Amino acid sequence: QVQLVESGGGLVQAGGSLRLSCAASGRTFSRYPMGWFRQAPGKEREFVAAISWNSGITYYAASMKGRFTIARDNAKNTVYLQMNSLKPEDTAAYYCAARPRGSNWQDGYDYWGQGTQVTVSS
Repeated sequence: QVQLVESGGGLVQAGGSLRLSCAASGRTFSRYPMGWFRQAPGKEREFVAAISWNSGITYYAASMKGRFTIARDNAKNTVYLQMNSLKPEDTAAYYCAARPRGSNWQDGYDYWGQGTQVTVSS
């Protein structure tokens, strides 16, 4: 299995920025596409972004494109989510995930982290 641990969440004011990190275990990290998801209380899990093993392909949800950036450093076994121009509606628990099972990288991941809370005040 793959162990994933998120960090970097916190409380920020609207318009601020946060950088989330997800540390993965093992040499196999570099072989997997990775994704970020979020879930607000009472709402369904929402796709945020995904990235290929070599960083050559990225996907973003429309509401995040232009504000959020996904990146990875395979030498450090870490994937990042840079979050800029944060809005109150971005408030959610953010999760990283590894190894999508199908061709659609927006769901179907085999491994998940525990999540990190992001709260944006108005």
